[in-house]
Amino acid sequence: MADIIRMMRPGTLSLSALPPLSLYVHLPWCLQKCPYCDFNSHEFRSGRELDLATGSAYLAALRADLEAALPLIWGRSIVSVFIGGGTPSLFPPEQIAELISDLRARLPMEPGCEITMEANPGTFERERFAGFAQAGVTRLSIGVQSFDDAQLKTLGRVHNSAQARAAIEEASRAFQTFNIDLMYALPGQDLAALAKDLDQALAFQPPHLSVYHLTIEPNTRFANSPPEHLPNPDLASEMLDLITARTGAQGLSRYEVSAYAREGHRCAHNLNYWQFGDYLGIGAGAHTKLSFAHRVLRQVRWRDPATFMTKAAEGQAVSNENEVSRAELPFEFMLNALRLREGVPMQSFLERTGLPPSSIATAMAQGRAKGLLEQDPAVIRATPLGFDFLSDLQALFLSA
Repeated sequence: MADIIRMMRPGTLSLSALPPLSLYVHLPWCLQKCPYCDFNSHEFRSGRELDLATGSAYLAALRADLEAALPLIWGRSIVSVFIGGGTPSLFPPEQIAELISDLRARLPMEPGCEITMEANPGTFERERFAGFAQAGVTRLSIGVQSFDDAQLKTLGRVHNSAQARAAIEEASRAFQTFNIDLMYALPGQDLAALAKDLDQALAFQPPHLSVYHLTIEPNTRFANSPPEHLPNPDLASEMLDLITARTGAQGLSRYEVSAYAREGHRCAHNLNYWQFGDYLGIGAGAHTKLSFAHRVLRQVRWRDPATFMTKAAEGQAVSNENEVSRAELPFEFMLNALRLREGVPMQSFLERTGLPPSSIATAMAQGRAKGLLEQDPAVIRATPLGFDFLSDLQALFLSA
């Protein structure tokens, strides 16, 4: 694992200030692996509920992982926490309270620090929502995906539409802010079916809505056995237009490619990612990005939960790490920042990469010439056309 003395040595970059720092905590288990999921998630013993002993052992590993990483972030406060998975709501509220207490005891958290936790709509998880709020979670993200029982079955979800609706109702009672996750471009889905899903989600007046295009990722069950009747790109584009129109009419603005929020309810944690902020990731398979005066470091933890727990106890939770090269930084920055509807100031690029404007001048000129980037030299922001062809725009910075 990187040591702070080596990180502070002179290097090829020169960062004038360090960006905000977030914390990501990975809880890797779920009841059932979804066929589209390429996240580091693991079925817990043939779909049984997570037992307290395993949860306790994993919390001990998280403490060891965090303590080993502390020298790399001394003096820096945490602006947001995200507890993801897997299905974190498999852990009981008492263990989530223990986790948050462990974090607060070791890290300075800024006032009003957002603490988000992912949850599934299953019945026994829903019964824990109030307990999660009492444990210190401030924001819940509910993996609904669809309100159509047939689609939920196709997607391998373990809940049904009635459980999804009950979960949202409970979240609205327990939390001041929460998110609903939906998917679109599902097998056999048409505009009418999507509209029905959207109407059901918006009827709960969610503060935040995340809507994701179903994609077939490598190393998933859908990659080996793709579902039939997936919507074509033209229909998928019409679906996205429908989502943006319906959410806008209900007071949610699209502030990122997949995210819609009411005023004051944008996800602070994800915003820090998209603005190329720093994040320390602890837990099985978690990723880290940390900035220093002369370099940017990336780390990955051991993916397998059992291996992670063993290695963390030995102070070796990091499986691999590397410094991000000067050549890679422009693309890494744009891969995040260009997802934001409002873009980012050019000054953010200079501060968070330590690179001069000349490092992206050619790519910026190409993007503007193609009508993909706004002309304003003080802001890096995609035009509506650039937002529609975001991958093409981001690719311009691969050779920046």
